[in-house]
Amino acid sequence: MTHRFTDRTALVTGAGSGIGRAVALAFAAEGAQVVVAGRRREPLDETVALIEQAGGKALAVTADVTRSADIQALVDATVDRFGSLDVAVNNAGVLEAGGRPVADVPEDAWRRMLDINVTGVLLALQAEVRRMRTQPGGGAIVNIASRIGVHGRIPGTTAYAATKAAVSILTRGAALDHIADGVRINAVSPGASATPMSLRPGETEADRAERMKTDVPLGRVSTVKEIAAAVLYLASDDAASVVGADLVVDGGSTA
Repeated sequence: MTHRFTDRTALVTGAGSGIGRAVALAFAAEGAQVVVAGRRREPLDETVALIEQAGGKALAVTADVTRSADIQALVDATVDRFGSLDVAVNNAGVLEAGGRPVADVPEDAWRRMLDINVTGVLLALQAEVRRMRTQPGGGAIVNIASRIGVHGRIPGTTAYAATKAAVSILTRGAALDHIADGVRINAVSPGASATPMSLRPGETEADRAERMKTDVPLGRVSTVKEIAAAVLYLASDDAASVVGADLVVDGGSTA
């Protein structure tokens, strides 16, 4: 195991489960002090416990990414506890009204996805950049988009895909806006992964595994550890010249 993030502080939103938890654990394993954020305290505390059991340092902060005051308080708490904000991973996101065609997506579901998946990323970027550009060495930000946002070809996910496509475009534009501030911004676009979000309505994990044999060239879902590895690469000095990239991790589905 390398220790690319020793003495650095990483903030991960949506870190109570799935990809977010895997990313938080991966940063801690490589020496980072980790702040985990989300709306519910209990799963965040579970993530912190896993990090501390492995000898790492972590802090849980409840925050609603749709509220700018919450995001600013989250950044402030990070700096107050650990002294800096070196890496941020904007992972919080939701999939509402899955399986419904565009004409049948409820307005409240659409607005909720916009609020969390797009506005939440924008607000987080703003607070994170404001901090990072004031500190020596700047920082690195990784947004979690989706391979669905790359092509939008999965029936019943068009509204969600639109919000994730927005994250990809926001990433590219923000990267150009702020690279001169010493802040590198990139994205990871996971394909189907071993999380509940990739299950179709009524589908079991066994059903999904069978479907992946034909849906994905690799023949399986990506593990959350594989997605976390891509995030850590973009956040690390190994990717020092990578700016505004959207790294697709989908087993070849968009190739």
